[in-house]
Amino acid sequence: MAAAAAPRPEAASPKWAPPERERAGAAAGLDDCEDAPVRPLCKPRGICSRAYFLVLMVFVHLYLGNVLALLLFVHYSNGDESSDPGPQRRSQGPGPAPTLGPLTRLEGIKVGHERKVQLVADRDHFIRTLSLKPLLFEIPGFLSDEECRLIIHLAQMKGLQRSQILPTEEYEEAMGTMQVLAQTRLGNGRWMTPENIQEMYSAIKADPDGDGVLSLQEFADMDLRDFHKYMRSHKAASSELVRNSHHTWLYQGEGAHHVMRSIRQRVLRLTRLSPEIVELSEPLQVVRYGEGGHYHAHVDSGPVYPETICSHTKLVANESVPFETSCRYMTVLFYLNNVTGGGETVFPVADNRTYDEMSLIQDDVDLRDTRRHCDKGNLRVKPRQGTAVFWYNYLPDGQGWVGDVDDYSLHGGCLVTRGTKWIANNWINVDPSRARQALFQQEMARLAREGGTDAQPEWALDRAYRDARVEL
Repeated sequence: MAAAAAPRPEAASPKWAPPERERAGAAAGLDDCEDAPVRPLCKPRGICSRAYFLVLMVFVHLYLGNVLALLLFVHYSNGDESSDPGPQRRSQGPGPAPTLGPLTRLEGIKVGHERKVQLVADRDHFIRTLSLKPLLFEIPGFLSDEECRLIIHLAQMKGLQRSQILPTEEYEEAMGTMQVLAQTRLGNGRWMTPENIQEMYSAIKADPDGDGVLSLQEFADMDLRDFHKYMRSHKAASSELVRNSHHTWLYQGEGAHHVMRSIRQRVLRLTRLSPEIVELSEPLQVVRYGEGGHYHAHVDSGPVYPETICSHTKLVANESVPFETSCRYMTVLFYLNNVTGGGETVFPVADNRTYDEMSLIQDDVDLRDTRRHCDKGNLRVKPRQGTAVFWYNYLPDGQGWVGDVDDYSLHGGCLVTRGTKWIANNWINVDPSRARQALFQQEMARLAREGGTDAQPEWALDRAYRDARVEL
């Protein structure tokens, strides 16, 4: 009898084998002595376990997904820098404009108050408060005599043109008012006196009762075509203009004459405004008033209405509005010579307790008429060579920016009775819209980076005298 074969250890099921596999072997008729076609199994803690494989694949997919998302983010954020951006992208406007800080505004303290400032390295200047309404200051010796003569010489070299007054808003309003007030501006830069008004009423038969004021019915019956015809047929003499003077502009930007640059830097230190605001403002205006010259009372800046836009920021405003105006936050006026007779700068209502436009005309005296009634103004500043006066044309808005126009800033140039008067104006332009001013400054900086001086506003292109050297 043959000896029974010893059981093979390999055939024995491992102790850790699942019970389901043992039952499957028995069902197939395999006993313990036969080899079963068992699929190799890993040990529970082997690296090829199914759980480990699943975890590994999850991490691989997460990694690849993150890499892909990062690539897509970089692509859509920066675009393809190696290719031409194309017209559509080039036409896109600048990004969000930065927020501008508050505008600096000197304190007047009280009339007559003086403070010492250092605007140039070798001397001190004194700022004296002339009025609080408007906030008006005087600085003797702001310019040297040599600087004054240089400015006049540069203006003469360039050539001056007659100052023009465009048709004003008052002219349009006069067409729809119930009465035409005596001595008001009416188109063509002509100043209408009471005598002119009566002469016009008589010529066009607009005032049948002859009381000098048009009633509602008289105005309704008036033919405006007769009015326009009369105005066109009567050419105003120089003495009848709102402004009788000649002027020119001198560039002060980068590359200008070193004295012109020095004056701008001095204004920058005086106003304590940001360099971007001062450098992007209007160039220096030089004005000559001959004997008989004058400028009737006016304000330097236009009103703040939704229907108006500033001249200096209109190119970036991307808005369509019916009116354009000068937005001049500050006026810095320089006297370039001593005037023999007349020529004062008058502020008719400075430091008045209240302001009422109708009170400007009282008892046939129009305080705006600087040819006849300059002596009746509240404050007059006598021209002295080298002296500067400066004032704010706007009230503050309470948030560090531009508010309404200051009506008390009404001023004019008195009649020059003898000799010639030379002055210069530096206007500091600020848009009452803080966001629009920020966008303007951002766009000008971009144009300067991309196109240099050729991309600056048209008025900044006058470089004819940047290398001029004038013997003083």
